[in-house]
Amino acid sequence: MTHRERFRAAVTHGRPDRAVFDLCGSPQTDVDDQTVKDELAALLGITGEKRGDYNLDERILIALDIDTRRVGGMPTPRTAFCREEAGVCYDSFGIGYRRINGHGEICHNPLKGRTLAQVEDYPLPDPSRADASLIEKWAEKGEFLHTQTDYAVVAEHPVFGVFELGCWMFGFDDFLFRFAAEPEVVHAFFSRVLDYQKQVIAAYYGALGPYIDCTTSGDDFGTQKAPFMSAGMFDEMIAPYFAERVRYTKRFTKAFFKHHTCGSVFGLLPSLIACGVEILNPIQPGAAMMEPERLKENFGDKLAFWGGVDTQRLLPAGSAGEIKTEVKRILSVLDKDGGYILSPAHTIQRDVPAGNLLAVYEGGREYYGNLTEER
Repeated sequence: MTHRERFRAAVTHGRPDRAVFDLCGSPQTDVDDQTVKDELAALLGITGEKRGDYNLDERILIALDIDTRRVGGMPTPRTAFCREEAGVCYDSFGIGYRRINGHGEICHNPLKGRTLAQVEDYPLPDPSRADASLIEKWAEKGEFLHTQTDYAVVAEHPVFGVFELGCWMFGFDDFLFRFAAEPEVVHAFFSRVLDYQKQVIAAYYGALGPYIDCTTSGDDFGTQKAPFMSAGMFDEMIAPYFAERVRYTKRFTKAFFKHHTCGSVFGLLPSLIACGVEILNPIQPGAAMMEPERLKENFGDKLAFWGGVDTQRLLPAGSAGEIKTEVKRILSVLDKDGGYILSPAHTIQRDVPAGNLLAVYEGGREYYGNLTEER
């Protein structure tokens, strides 16, 4: 099978020859730390200048037989909010970030405490000012990957999710309070964000749509123990906007729709499926009710699963042997009858030894090698 054929067979619950292997094929499966990248290259005997324009050296992706390649990003227009002041960087939406341990942590929520009228008047970025040259560049790369390689081409999402953007702009405490006490504020905000999303989607997927096999979205609906809200509140407050985003995206591309949500979201999965989600990521195994066995049994015929290798404890602190054993267990569950993309459950950060990341794919190769021997 080609890489692309394998991906399509997996997502459609066909019979691929093995699970799809992914690393750096989406924003949620990146390798963040340069030291990890350098050590991984050294372990694979790769030297010299980095090759390719991916987050990771193309030679590493080839050595690990990675099936996915990534294209695109967020063409968010710059606004008057964009500035750096007193160590805080403000983005196009006016959200303030302070750099802590290599990550931008939110420290300013521009809509916190605002009235309905103020929310309706707040200046969102102008989608007509999205960088057309950047979108054109991504489309050219997508066309190259589609016509000159056999990889599964994965487009990054071009916009934030409505819920996460609300949490960032209002602050989690303020925004969740509004869900219960001032739903009119939430609906007003979501309506404006959806309008922005659709204008960006039309430009972005209008260019990239013909060349991609999968596209992504990200919006975290779960905590470690439960969803942020009941399924009923999700269906009332979020689903109409998310479903319309998925439907509108599908006007411009035949790509499969993958959604990323951290946390315990088992109770929301029927709603996500109804919204049009075809692939679920990251399969966070330490979160409540997100065990691979439970997910496969209840939704294995409706969803493909992407991720599942624990980045909270196993990859940072486990041994290579423990990781290989767990990878083989996950494959025996989630790749039964297809429907699985093997990858870490989230971004690889500086606490993950490069050898442990390598063990994920070595475990995968050993699993399928053993299966071939058994047959």
